[in-house]
Amino acid sequence: MGKRTGQLTLPGEENFFEETKELVERLGADAIRDSDGTHLDPKSKTLPVKIYSTYFVARGHNEFAEKHPEECQQFYLMSKPVTAYSSHLEIPYMEGFFPKQVSPDFDHDPKKWWELIDRSTGEVVEPSLWSLKTEKKEGENQYLLILENALPFHRYTLSFLAYALWDPTELYNHITNQWGDKPGDIPFDIRKPHSKAFAKSCLSQWLAEHPDTDVVRFTTFFYHFTLLFNHEEKEKYVDWFGYGNTVSTDALEAFEEEYGYALRPEDLVDEGYFNSTFRIPSKAYLDYMDFIQRFVAKEAKELVELCHKEGREAMMFLGDNWIGTEPYGKYFPSIGLDSMVGSVGGGATLRLISDIPGVRYTEGRFLPYFFPDSFSPGMHPEKEAIENWISARRAIFRSPIDRIGYGGYLSLAYKFPAFLDSMEKVAEEFREIHQEVKGQKAYNKCKVAILNAWGKIRSWQAYMVAHALYYQQIYSYFGILEALSGMAVEVKFLSFTDLLENGIPKDIDVILNAGDAGTSWSGGEIWQNERLCTMIRQFVYEGGGFIGVGEPCATPYQGSFFQLSDVLGVEKELGFSLSTDKYFKTEKTAHFLLEDCSKEELSFGESKKNIYATDKDTEIL
Repeated sequence: MGKRTGQLTLPGEENFFEETKELVERLGADAIRDSDGTHLDPKSKTLPVKIYSTYFVARGHNEFAEKHPEECQQFYLMSKPVTAYSSHLEIPYMEGFFPKQVSPDFDHDPKKWWELIDRSTGEVVEPSLWSLKTEKKEGENQYLLILENALPFHRYTLSFLAYALWDPTELYNHITNQWGDKPGDIPFDIRKPHSKAFAKSCLSQWLAEHPDTDVVRFTTFFYHFTLLFNHEEKEKYVDWFGYGNTVSTDALEAFEEEYGYALRPEDLVDEGYFNSTFRIPSKAYLDYMDFIQRFVAKEAKELVELCHKEGREAMMFLGDNWIGTEPYGKYFPSIGLDSMVGSVGGGATLRLISDIPGVRYTEGRFLPYFFPDSFSPGMHPEKEAIENWISARRAIFRSPIDRIGYGGYLSLAYKFPAFLDSMEKVAEEFREIHQEVKGQKAYNKCKVAILNAWGKIRSWQAYMVAHALYYQQIYSYFGILEALSGMAVEVKFLSFTDLLENGIPKDIDVILNAGDAGTSWSGGEIWQNERLCTMIRQFVYEGGGFIGVGEPCATPYQGSFFQLSDVLGVEKELGFSLSTDKYFKTEKTAHFLLEDCSKEELSFGESKKNIYATDKDTEIL
């Protein structure tokens, strides 16, 4: 049998053609792409490969953006909490933000669009009571809010609109690669009239000027996930799911007209949590998400149709400006994309890509990215490459992606022969696995439902902050998804609303609820709904399984913390019932779950304290 080829995308760059040609032949690549900061060599079109071209819809066009500064994208930001020590209070609300990335919006009346909140009471301070001024401090412009009748020893925050001056990913790449005086990309909002018209005309012109492009790789569409930097050019806030960059006065006015109520700044600032996916989403925020998704799907569809009209494929990168596309949402299939590509951090993020409905094929971009932070003298990127591959390989057997690829500066990777060997090994293994499993439905022993406040729209996305990055507070939960991504089970993501409106689907064998108390993953006060609890009790009574991890079904109510403590056989001691003795503490010395491994080999991550058995039949391993 000859060597398998294809299903592999490599990055290319100018003045590196012969080496690129060599690697295309050696690795069997059938596509090459450019990356942020690189351009393909003009000779690339002579290679027997498809040409992927990165396309930025809402950035990378400073010649346009500089003419229309009023159409820059916007954020709602919140100042640091400031304590009043007298009736006079000053809030330096831009303190801690990177002034090259964001700038306060004074074009739209701050008295209407901004909100000063007394965080000691939760009350909004009447706009007529505060004023704004800009004064020089230590040689820099310092933006100040002045309140003359503050309540001493109360804490205050200001929620304010700001313009986005620099695309966050391009800013990160700029800092990482030390691009020096290269101007930062200004993001513009296609909800605005000039930007909307420009986005379409620019793409049409670009397609005409790039006849050799086979696949338009949208990176991505319109709105970036929330990523803010501080005054030291360090990451300040990141939420891979954050809608913070979708805000504008136009959007807020259109929302009010459609929904019949106005959003407050607080609906988006959310006490400074900015509607993290760990928060239980409010109705207002869910309405806003749906509003943005419909807009994004409609506008993205028009761009995809332009590509198809010119005989090109349209591919979307799952990252950067992906907000509002929501591949597991109601509107994504209507966009009409041909393919989806995303970064693979492990099994769960691979399934996030491979399970997406509504596209013809999927591609995983494997790590490491060919940037200096992984490819500098003395580093061993081949170790990260193999580790990344092994962590994702199990999931490929269950739900294969169609292609794999890499990104960045190929000239950097070329200097590391051991890494090139690892790429060759990964490509060969992937093709072999794909040939064996593609087109066949994986065997499933049972069907597991992950139950949380988000459900389907956050399929394979639970417990994430930044894409596939480690956080001590979440790795124990994210490990559940990693395990399930390669197990012989079918996984479905359900919300509490799904169960309350439609009941438990008949084909579900096991329900899994995992998370810290009060988070969207555990559920919070929804567990005070007796219908939800009795429904699951009946499900278990009739033979179904319920697995809880961390603080499942947790809310203090009617004498219990775990509202299904009778099902789980455990409860949490909050201090209220210390007077009641706990007798059931004996660990089992043998159990079928331990037959294949010792206790020393088990790793459950972070444990929860003060959990005790409520019944003699509870088995403690």
